[in-house]
Amino acid sequence: MTDAPSRRHATIEDVAQAAGVSRAAVSKVLRDAYGVSDAMRARVTAAMTELNYRPRIAARAMRGRTYTIGVELPDLANHFFARIARGATAALEGTPYQLIIAPAEAGSREGMRDLEALVDRQVDGVIAVSPRVDESGLERISASVPVVMFGRHDTSDRYDVVAGDDAAGAQAAMRHLLELGHRHIAHLTLHESHDVEPFPHGVRLREYQAAMAAAGLGANAMVWRTDEGEGRSYDVVRRMLAEGTAATAVFAAHDELAFGAMRAADEAGAPLSVVGYDDVPMASHPALGLTTVHQPGEAMGARAVEMLLERIAGRTEAVHEIFEIELKVRTSTRPLEA
Repeated sequence: MTDAPSRRHATIEDVAQAAGVSRAAVSKVLRDAYGVSDAMRARVTAAMTELNYRPRIAARAMRGRTYTIGVELPDLANHFFARIARGATAALEGTPYQLIIAPAEAGSREGMRDLEALVDRQVDGVIAVSPRVDESGLERISASVPVVMFGRHDTSDRYDVVAGDDAAGAQAAMRHLLELGHRHIAHLTLHESHDVEPFPHGVRLREYQAAMAAAGLGANAMVWRTDEGEGRSYDVVRRMLAEGTAATAVFAAHDELAFGAMRAADEAGAPLSVVGYDDVPMASHPALGLTTVHQPGEAMGARAVEMLLERIAGRTEAVHEIFEIELKVRTSTRPLEA
């Protein structure tokens, strides 16, 4: 009597055959890729259940490495993201790896489509920077390739996280303005879809509101909403000044928004103190002198790359690293005039 053949693990090819679809279609379902129909997802899911199929990261290693790292960026106009890319590039010096940058496509699930495009090109790891990328989608991608979420305070044990201490940063900005005597402080931020934590702008909004309430100024709180970009924030602040706002200071959610606020105040001749966030290179220019919360973008970008290389080398446990911030006080803020 011959021994029964040993049971082997089902492969992605087995699933494709059972579902009557291509191997690429199964891969897209596994990642919840953009454009997958409900019918295809149902067929593939049923086949995986029937075959007890479980995707394995180890299978990816069989094809060999491509020595590429993908970075998905949400807005190339934001100079802070350029600092991230510089740090990531510097961390790859002396290694065989190259960086591939994918600008996020507007509306395509806030960057998920671009992450999927990087995975389809078989990068060895991806860094996601768009704050609104779906967490469950990131977990599905991390089943096949190492992932680092940049800037957001996720708690997933499937992928790594690099972020700045947004709570401490917003607290420092508000403490500075309150110590200068300002009592009517507006928070200039993006639309409500960004308010949810762990998004960084959600954390900054929460701390702004908490600081105003703790100072007994909750009734004075003002949240000004804007689209991305210096031009859009300029329009919002110009309108608020024209309407006679009581605000004497603005805490902007990032530096590009702060620059728009400064331009509007300068044109209106309004003594508006402005604090930004990120400390992009232009913030320290003498003509601007923006007081802002410094995040070490280059160091954070480098650390994100290091995390991916550690994962490629075999690390399996998730790492969540938070970088310290520093308030850089310059000429855009001043004591409240009596």
